[in-house]
Amino acid sequence: MTGANGAGRYAPSPSGDLHVGNLRTALLAWCFARASGRRFLMRVEDLDRARDAGAAARQLDDLSRIGLDWDGEAVLQSELGRGHDAAIDRLAEAGLVYECTCTRADILAAPSAPHAPPGAYPGTCRDRSEAERARERERIAPRRPALRLRVPTGMAAPEFDDRIRGRVVGEIDDFVLRRGDGTVAYNLAVVVDDAAMGIDQVVRGDDLVTSTPRHIVLQRLLGLPSPPDVEFAHVPLVLGSSGARLAKRDGAVTLADLRSAGASAEEVLAVLAQSLDLAAPGERVHPQLLVERFDPGALPRSAWVWPGLENAATS
Repeated sequence: MTGANGAGRYAPSPSGDLHVGNLRTALLAWCFARASGRRFLMRVEDLDRARDAGAAARQLDDLSRIGLDWDGEAVLQSELGRGHDAAIDRLAEAGLVYECTCTRADILAAPSAPHAPPGAYPGTCRDRSEAERARERERIAPRRPALRLRVPTGMAAPEFDDRIRGRVVGEIDDFVLRRGDGTVAYNLAVVVDDAAMGIDQVVRGDDLVTSTPRHIVLQRLLGLPSPPDVEFAHVPLVLGSSGARLAKRDGAVTLADLRSAGASAEEVLAVLAQSLDLAAPGERVHPQLLVERFDPGALPRSAWVWPGLENAATS
């Protein structure tokens, strides 16, 4: 499913204002979708309790200010819970869900399987009996167990072709589907929501590339579209001057900050376009021009260091 029958998306979490790294990823997701004839959808991923009450509205306003548009109304992930519950129930009926009482400290302290990636779940709760699970529930009360996916024995970690990174070979473990506080985990929610919204093109930061094999496993177990019918593009992050991931400590990095410092939204868009080799320094651009110039194969493959407002126009 591609082109006019498919869709791309941007899915911010409303934990605060978007910074230029977020805006750059949103611009790329928009260009990928529009250049391929797809619809572009917006989903506010508001499941996490660590959210700012007014952030979602500000984020959508900022995206509009730099010229991005989307098809239909923005969807709130918190309103999609019925689909999340149905997916977990379906996996549970297939014997692919189990309770886990491990804390993060427990996991880090446990011996890891040979060749397992750092922090991989060691399977501590995987094969407990019902009596053992009951004792564990009593031990941690009033805290409740999390629910983990029981990855079928012998299931190979998926490999997929990424539009930016090329061939990616992943790692999988028994990951959380629902946390002990009842919140559905990102890995489950994003897979279910993308399928429900008809999204067949996922463009996001490359800090999430290690999660994608988990998403593909869920897609396959739930009978949802997966690669090659769904394409992924994990784009390089924006870094601060220290070389660490861009954050508010790097000064004026949100659109509101930059506008207060004298930069217009159009100027911020131009700087983002320059960072993607879609515009010359000092050139004023508009989003449709960027779509016309857009070539995924020519995009920079390395992280971009935010030069700061005073240097952005000439970087």
